[in-house]
Amino acid sequence: ARQCFRTLRLIDCHPSLHVTRCASTASVPRITTHYTIHPRDKDKRWEGVNMERFAEEADVVIVGGGPAGLSAAIRLKQLAAEHSKEIRVCLVEKASQIGAHTLSGACLEPRSLQELFPDWKERGAPLNTPVTEDKFGILTKNSRIPVPILPGLPMVNHGNYIVRLGHFVSWLGEQAEALGVELYPGYAAAEVLFHEDGSVKGIATNDVGIQKDGAPKATFERGLELHAKVTVFAEGCHGHLAKQLYKKYNLREKCQPQSYGIGLKELWTIDEKKWKPGRVEHTVGWPLDRHTYGGSFLYHLNEGEPLVALGFVVGLDYQNPYLNPFREFQRWKHHPSVQPTLEGGTRIAYGARALNEGGFQSIPKLTFPGGLLIGCSPGLMNVPKIKGTHTAMKSGMLASEAIFSQIINENLQSKTIGLDVEEYEENLKKSWVWKELYAVRNIRPSCHSVLGVYGGMIYTGVFYWLLRGMEPWTLKHPGPDFAQLKPAKDCTPIEYPKPDGKISFDLLSSVALSGTNHEHDQPAHLTLKDDSIPVGRNLAVFDGPEQRFCPAGVYEYIPLETGEGSRLQINAQNCVHCKTCDIKDPSQNINWVVPEGGGGPAYNGM
Repeated sequence: ARQCFRTLRLIDCHPSLHVTRCASTASVPRITTHYTIHPRDKDKRWEGVNMERFAEEADVVIVGGGPAGLSAAIRLKQLAAEHSKEIRVCLVEKASQIGAHTLSGACLEPRSLQELFPDWKERGAPLNTPVTEDKFGILTKNSRIPVPILPGLPMVNHGNYIVRLGHFVSWLGEQAEALGVELYPGYAAAEVLFHEDGSVKGIATNDVGIQKDGAPKATFERGLELHAKVTVFAEGCHGHLAKQLYKKYNLREKCQPQSYGIGLKELWTIDEKKWKPGRVEHTVGWPLDRHTYGGSFLYHLNEGEPLVALGFVVGLDYQNPYLNPFREFQRWKHHPSVQPTLEGGTRIAYGARALNEGGFQSIPKLTFPGGLLIGCSPGLMNVPKIKGTHTAMKSGMLASEAIFSQIINENLQSKTIGLDVEEYEENLKKSWVWKELYAVRNIRPSCHSVLGVYGGMIYTGVFYWLLRGMEPWTLKHPGPDFAQLKPAKDCTPIEYPKPDGKISFDLLSSVALSGTNHEHDQPAHLTLKDDSIPVGRNLAVFDGPEQRFCPAGVYEYIPLETGEGSRLQINAQNCVHCKTCDIKDPSQNINWVVPEGGGGPAYNGM
């Protein structure tokens, strides 16, 4: 069989790879039907279909309605009002509602908000829970070792607020709309458009009305083109359009590979007697070993009911393909220092999202002709602080200030049709954002020593606390996360306890709490460059890690009808848009693209 032959060739090239199973099929079952893999101009079913798109012109188009994109939109309109200028700002967001795809812890540092809206309290910003108590600990299997949080360390949360970030983003959307920003939720940016001179022209939203097998429906409609002088990409962590821009403009030429984590989160209502509004708790250690970066958070919200937000983050540079981030999270909740808080409570929400962990070393070039990158898209997260909202917002504000000065400059002579706003990156490097990220640049990579996470804690306690990031060296990351995964034969399978249905739960009942929904009759947006690789390599060599690292049960290996071997099934309707598969796939064969606009999770204040 072709699959077996492919695997044998792989072993000839890589003798260290060990085959554990191979499907005996005459041909590889077709999995991917998306037009990005199978072009429509070569498909007879598309002959005669009208492929013209309607185009709209704007001054600035923003892709992504998160904290960065909305802050950029707001700042542009503020500047336009201050200078009595008319600027058309359009923002597209793939979620059906602003904030519905937003997920974070979240403990918000209000510095950027204060700059954007000094009167944010009077405006009713949903920051209802000031931090009153900060706790940090190391977990062993049966105990918790408290660790003091010294003044000046990144983990200090004095002056911050525990928030439901989706509600905060929704509020930002209201402020943007009131200022005249055109918001288009439910419209996913599917394609970057270019001028003939190579500069970015704008974006096109996704086509709708395509069958699961890739054929056009009677209701097929082309997406909308949005053209702009500058297009701002604020897609969040690992944006699929940003990936294309990195390659086209070689934006990652002078930075290290980005590193990521997967964050899983739940909301619970708990017994009021156990509720401590304003308490922030973080831990490292069990159930992860010292060589697997990660940790937990448990925040007590003051939202009119005894509510807690809890979550678990696992660095995606982990090595053991048997590790299952979702099941690690469920196991952590049974720790003696955690379970008592949840006993008698009710889980009301679940979700997951990848986050950037590369820090300063992994920031790419941020500007290019016709566009720029802001927020978590280029990775402006402060990793040891576990915060990126304040830096994302500030980057959006700085970008808008630089864009505005070019747009109103009547004497501007641009080399390209799309404006190249290099001033944005220059100003970001002069700002407190750059200084903050530089100061903590060595903390995350210090966890790669023989001491693992504990080596990182020692480094933080000694070098950061004493030198505040002024050490004359910059540590490196070991490489891209997908390359860190070891073959299954070199690793020990992990036995996870069964969920009890009270504290811990199964995956599918969890996904149901995310409100995730996609139009079923559309091509899967989890595309494979080569349909043979999942079984031929990922399953054969790594025992199919995608069936474990996905926090939504999207990837499933099921037996063939012949009884010999397996095939990959993609349950695209389960996808919570976390991007983990695109990041961690050891073969880099999965390419996440946008589904029809409005699809995905429907988070309520996550």
